[in-house]
Amino acid sequence: MKHIFKPGKDATKPVLLMLHGTGGTEQDLLPLAEIVDPDATVLSVRGNVLENGMPRFFRRLAEGIFDEEDLIFRTKELNDFLDEAAKEYGFDRLNIVAIGYSNGANIAASLLFHYADALKGAILHHPMVPRRGIDLPNLTGTRVFIAAGKNDPMCTAEESEELDTLLTGAGAETAVHWEMNGHSLTRTEVDAAAEWYNAVFGK
Repeated sequence: MKHIFKPGKDATKPVLLMLHGTGGTEQDLLPLAEIVDPDATVLSVRGNVLENGMPRFFRRLAEGIFDEEDLIFRTKELNDFLDEAAKEYGFDRLNIVAIGYSNGANIAASLLFHYADALKGAILHHPMVPRRGIDLPNLTGTRVFIAAGKNDPMCTAEESEELDTLLTGAGAETAVHWEMNGHSLTRTEVDAAAEWYNAVFGK
């Protein structure tokens, strides 16, 4: 997978896995990594799927309707890539915190839904429920921050609450931050995510 790897100043800190929204690239969320933890190692990945020329992490059938078969395949592809990247770059595979927006948040949530040890934690900006009707792995000890919009037209407040319920039901410890800025990724929610990260994972 196309990616950027930036070694951090402190190898004991989580590796920040940056996952862009639809139409983004591996460059998009690098500023967020700087805000959340400027000393951490960064692995920023570009999605392998194109929708009308726009990179995504998995296909969808329509807005809000995921191609479930492709989602499962692409989630495994990303999980396998993380295994390979940990070996190639020599970082701790069990010390990854994902930061994703929109489509990137959805693939991060899908990693949590399918693989118990894929992520140590996640910051999900405007995520949806990736799959319904499946048993989640044991997520005890996994920490998740959800930034959501009460008036988000693409990802309703109810959907955010459902995702929170599913994750906590699997043992994850979650925090939900609400905004009133639709589906926009705002500086205030990034700052809130950084505050949560520093409280949970330490400065």
